[in-house]
Amino acid sequence: MVREVEGYKSAEHTKMYGLTRDVERGVRMALDEGNGRRLYRLIRPLHSADFADLVERYSGQERRLLVTVVGKYFDPDILAELDHAVREEVLTYLSEEVLIRAVSALPSDDVVEVIGELDADRQQRLLQVIPEADRVLVEEALAYDDDSAGRLMQRETVTVPLNWTVAQTLDFLFNDTDLPDEFYDIFVLDQAGRPSGQLSLSRLLRTERPVLVSDIMSTRFHRVLVHMDQEDVAMLFRQYGLVSAPVVDENNRLVGMITVDDVVDVIDEEAEEDLMHLGGVGEDDLHGGLLDTTRSRFSWLVVNLVTAMIAAGVIGIFETAIEKIVALAVLMPIVSSMGGNAGTQTLTVAVRALAMRELTATNASKFIVKETMVGSFNGIAFAFIAGTVSWIWFGDLQIAAILASAMVINLVVAGVFGTMIPIGLAHYRLDPAVASTVFLTTVTDVIGFLTFLGLATYFLM
Repeated sequence: MVREVEGYKSAEHTKMYGLTRDVERGVRMALDEGNGRRLYRLIRPLHSADFADLVERYSGQERRLLVTVVGKYFDPDILAELDHAVREEVLTYLSEEVLIRAVSALPSDDVVEVIGELDADRQQRLLQVIPEADRVLVEEALAYDDDSAGRLMQRETVTVPLNWTVAQTLDFLFNDTDLPDEFYDIFVLDQAGRPSGQLSLSRLLRTERPVLVSDIMSTRFHRVLVHMDQEDVAMLFRQYGLVSAPVVDENNRLVGMITVDDVVDVIDEEAEEDLMHLGGVGEDDLHGGLLDTTRSRFSWLVVNLVTAMIAAGVIGIFETAIEKIVALAVLMPIVSSMGGNAGTQTLTVAVRALAMRELTATNASKFIVKETMVGSFNGIAFAFIAGTVSWIWFGDLQIAAILASAMVINLVVAGVFGTMIPIGLAHYRLDPAVASTVFLTTVTDVIGFLTFLGLATYFLM
């Protein structure tokens, strides 16, 4: 059995299916040799998602060659798979002919995303080659806010009137040539173009032909307002397990639909954004330019410098005590470090819970109490450990007791402020992921140094 598995793996490896190590190695060699023909043979069979991953791993002239070597055979779907920052660069490498073909082939939501990243002149040139009916729809979508459902939705939908039968609907699906490439639900509209129901394809195919669609459609479905924030749309899909949903305007008329594949991208982007903000970096840091990345991080480093100076000021107050008792200088980083780490754990849980709408006014007090108790228990446990180590190290029971006391206080403070800071920022409609870390670090450093050095000065001086 083991030999069969190894043989299978070996066979699959030699097929070089997808973006395997062999493919990457071959692409690297072809780029080094400037062998365009070999490079073309390697990348032409790749899936659009694999090709996009490959393009993102290179930069400069190598990235340009990867994009241009396929010429007119460039797959438009690659544009939809690329990171935003990389796509902006790739678009400059594509000829007008390739861009026009891409715009014509992509779904309207992807077209809006691609055209929205072009400069005004290129936007106008591409819009001119799109059929007038489609151009109007794309221009309307471009008018919506970047993070709204209007930008996320695709305008191609499958709709039928209330009085149609299953037979009429099936005939329509078989004969119409303008249907979207992929769809999961049919929207049943009234005479004013308002969604009255939603009918899944599985339900349609299992129903006898003479039955009216109004008799089998679901009237309990979720509509998405065209100006709804994309994060709220993602939450709606996640909460109710939606596959697709109709998008309606202020008059409840259907203007498009959102499918789960688009929502998955939004969930990834929002999670990435929160993670990057917690670290004080931009979401395009990996693919951004050197100067842009440096500039984006500089402002937060300045803020961190200011908070570090505040903590240093607290230490300066106890300069005399530190000079007389060297052990204080050795031990005080332990208190602030443990508080910062404990607070970051609580902060991460709080920020994620707020983003997922799991932490609300209903359970906020319970969450704060729980995290405070966790800080207390961890504080007591680590106070015993750190105090024991300090006693063995310096042979001074008083310093050990002071270190233990400061550890308990700082970990309790870390638990309290690790919850209160993000909740407070969210209350004032500020993004907790952006500013929480800076505030928390300042609190745990200041309280840690203040309690440890303050207790030491009071009892030992």
